[in-house]
Amino acid sequence: MKQTLKTNINVIQETIENHLPAGNEEPTVVAVTKTVDEKTMRDLHALGVKHFGENRPDVFLKKYENLADINDEIQWHFIGNLQTRQVKKIINDIDYLHSLDRLSLAKEIQKRAEQPVNCFIQVNVSGEDSKSGFQPDALADTLKELEAYDKLNIIGLMTMAPIDASQEEIHEYFRFLKELQVEVEQSNFTNAPCTEVSMGMSQDYPIAVSEGTTFIRVGTAFFKDAL
Repeated sequence: MKQTLKTNINVIQETIENHLPAGNEEPTVVAVTKTVDEKTMRDLHALGVKHFGENRPDVFLKKYENLADINDEIQWHFIGNLQTRQVKKIINDIDYLHSLDRLSLAKEIQKRAEQPVNCFIQVNVSGEDSKSGFQPDALADTLKELEAYDKLNIIGLMTMAPIDASQEEIHEYFRFLKELQVEVEQSNFTNAPCTEVSMGMSQDYPIAVSEGTTFIRVGTAFFKDAL
């Protein structure tokens, strides 16, 4: 299995290199490990993968404990919807939150965090009713309100393309988020450097790379034929 993981890592790396615009730095690759066990995560770590993404607090906490011996070499990303009541359980153990999708969550993080948390604001660029996140036209007001929250470090914006979107539509959604990120960065909001973009998963990360993402969240592409 470890050899297959290595092969998959190489394929992801080559794909990134083939889609990376000239002059851009390679994005941070977050291995979405929500469906794999600690043994597989240790294999990934041994192969050089340092960024792990989880989407359930209980599963994250178990893995965080069981991987305690290498935790200082891991960057933990929480990528799923986070219920307000669960904030206190994980907020001081994660390195990044990719799903800041409402003000009530920001308020709870402000209350529970012991130090500033690196957060991506989730933006609903497609306007789907089924998707959470802030509407693009609400970003400015939201960021203005968040200036009072010193435990939030808004490092960027995050989105997900609709499952049934065409490649052309995905390009448009990702390009729009990148434009929003640049706009926010130039607005110089307090606590919101907003230099990063989190977009692209196994099925569409090549498009995200071509549109200037700085973080991708990849699961299936890592574990294809390896489990």
